[in-house]
Amino acid sequence: MTTLYSWNVNGLRAVLKNGFMDWFSQVQPDILCLQETRLLPEEAPTELCPPAGYDVFWNPAEKRGYSGTAVFTKIAPDSTTTLGIPEFDSEGRAQLLHFKDFTLVNTYWPNSQSKRNRLPYKLSFCSAIDKELASLVKKGRNVIICGDYNIAHREIDLARPKSNENNAGYYVEEREAMTTFLDNGFVDVFRHFHPETVGYTWWSYRTRARARNIGWRLDYHCVNTALLPQVQQVTLHDDVLGSDHCPVSIQLKGSKKKRKAKAS
Repeated sequence: MTTLYSWNVNGLRAVLKNGFMDWFSQVQPDILCLQETRLLPEEAPTELCPPAGYDVFWNPAEKRGYSGTAVFTKIAPDSTTTLGIPEFDSEGRAQLLHFKDFTLVNTYWPNSQSKRNRLPYKLSFCSAIDKELASLVKKGRNVIICGDYNIAHREIDLARPKSNENNAGYYVEEREAMTTFLDNGFVDVFRHFHPETVGYTWWSYRTRARARNIGWRLDYHCVNTALLPQVQQVTLHDDVLGSDHCPVSIQLKGSKKKRKAKAS
């Protein structure tokens, strides 16, 4: 089995103060994808030392203290890339790790913001992701795309859909964009395995939303349909604290070859 975790940590510095390294050392997934890291690699705190056997690949935003993604992996990728689109690369929105059996896309999808201020940027990102993934699948690659999508796709994916129809993350335009993405040959693995299960991955810090489980499911693993039979399990780890999001994990069948790679 290969275990892949994804977690929007809402700032690595902040989550380090809330037991992140203890959690990481205990869980030790094969691959850990982080979003909203909010730091440059050279700014990483000294205590951010992964357990032995991991390599780290950073994809920071140009703006300090903003956005960014990172991957800690025991399995060496053959190569790593970004989308190659400056408006998204400059915010550290997506990193692609090409492994022998699949390409892993770690993503932090833009927030559309109030009054749809960044909705055009968000929809452009959705389109760019669609195009990139379609190209990979056409080349015969299997694809896993994980991260914080900043979209609650269906009514079941948030506690109060009616009152949030005009709020970022549930605008009809972004829900339709995700439907288009899935219709193009991808599967939301949590919803596939748990079609009627209510489960959330993000809770507002306001009004004790997490304690009352007034949440949204914004964090996903999606795979192309050909890879779906390899997915054995998907779990929302809503008992793990430290961020306003919780980790999400999947398990894949198959052997894994662990070897050291050069970190970047």
